[in-house]
Amino acid sequence: MQTLELRKTKTKSLAVGVVILGRKRPGFDQDWNRAVTRRAITAMEELGVESIGPDSPVVDDASLSQALRGIRERGCDVLVMLQPSMGNGQLSLTLAQKWPGPIVLWATPERPGDGKVSSCSLVGQHLWASNLRQAGHPFEFVYGDPDEESVRRELVRAIRLSRTALKLKGSKVGMIGGHAPGYMDFAMDPFLLRKSLGIQLHSLSLPQFIDRANAIEAGRVREDVRSVRDLGVPLFDVQEQDLSINSRCYLAMLDLMKEEGLDALSIQCWPELPEVLGQWPYLAISRLTTEGRAVSMEGDVDGAIAELIGISLELGPGFLTDWLEHDQSTIFLWHPGMAPLNMCYVAGAGNGPVLARHFNIVKPLVVDAPLQTGQSATIMRLWHCDNQYFMTALEGKAIPPRRKVTGNSLLVEVAEKNVPEVFDRLIHSGMPHHVLLFYDHCSETFRRLSRLLKVEWVA
Repeated sequence: MQTLELRKTKTKSLAVGVVILGRKRPGFDQDWNRAVTRRAITAMEELGVESIGPDSPVVDDASLSQALRGIRERGCDVLVMLQPSMGNGQLSLTLAQKWPGPIVLWATPERPGDGKVSSCSLVGQHLWASNLRQAGHPFEFVYGDPDEESVRRELVRAIRLSRTALKLKGSKVGMIGGHAPGYMDFAMDPFLLRKSLGIQLHSLSLPQFIDRANAIEAGRVREDVRSVRDLGVPLFDVQEQDLSINSRCYLAMLDLMKEEGLDALSIQCWPELPEVLGQWPYLAISRLTTEGRAVSMEGDVDGAIAELIGISLELGPGFLTDWLEHDQSTIFLWHPGMAPLNMCYVAGAGNGPVLARHFNIVKPLVVDAPLQTGQSATIMRLWHCDNQYFMTALEGKAIPPRRKVTGNSLLVEVAEKNVPEVFDRLIHSGMPHHVLLFYDHCSETFRRLSRLLKVEWVA
């Protein structure tokens, strides 16, 4: 069989495998099929997607297997399947056997206005979708003209969703200590986590973490303190010498994530750390999440995984927070002071962040700052209960709180929901007392991810 040359675009920011399903026997309008395929590849190139795959369409098991070998050799972790003419449905099961991750099916339109069926692309991809669903293989579906902006957005979302679902199955989350005292809703089952999401839980010692933080060399600590001061965040009721302990916490968590190959990390932040180290680690957590790392407090491992999901979907790590209050249409979110700095106002402004003491055990070091308002917002949570995983998301708008409290706070006006009814439904599904805030409306993205992960969606 003739060797298939690999095709690639000039852009290398987001490489995906692309397989074009062809036909052994000519049929439909092949000129239109070639034209719409070229437009699809061009659309991906213009989106910054590097398409890796054979120039020639695959038509049987042999050509499909060869195409997939070349795609794997190029390190692609996402596969887009184009079917410009309705092809062999049997190959859907071959592809499902040979590609364990989600498959993005892109159906392209008919030639407009020529009086006859030109491709049956949607019918072919519908057939493949039905086959994959019956086989229990995850997929995402995109339909439409490659030149339409809405279709391009759907394609990018499908790629990100597929990549995230696959990434989670190879991820490793660390848990320093356990959950905070009494916070049993965060208690983890490592085997349920592995069976449900494919994620490995790595338990780590809290006393050893404290020893690690204390043992970091003074030169690294001084250099990191300078990095904190360069952020331009004012000090309130704390001194510059207070920054060194939080730098030790920051560097210890950063080193631990690198050494253990952790994609996410949760730490039991109290009561030991403010008592033994003399400080809360919240500035350190704020800095790590600002840098795009998934780090949670109070032993909330599922919360850290949700942050990792947000990062992979390019929504940011989000703000892990308490659901403090609600009324019929709003939810008041608050936590003592570890929000990502990029979700706060600009440092130095009147409502910008300050480095301060915790409101309760009055020790350093928290990021005291209201969160930005006037933006679209989504409240999301991933959790486990009854030996399975659940996910939910609510959309709304970030509006100014009706009262000012220390720490990080935001009021979210929820669209078209009766909040008390939603809250009742969620707590009877076992949802823990933390939720995550993301800026943007992205509940549909989370819903689709829950489907890919086979996680129960709570509406």
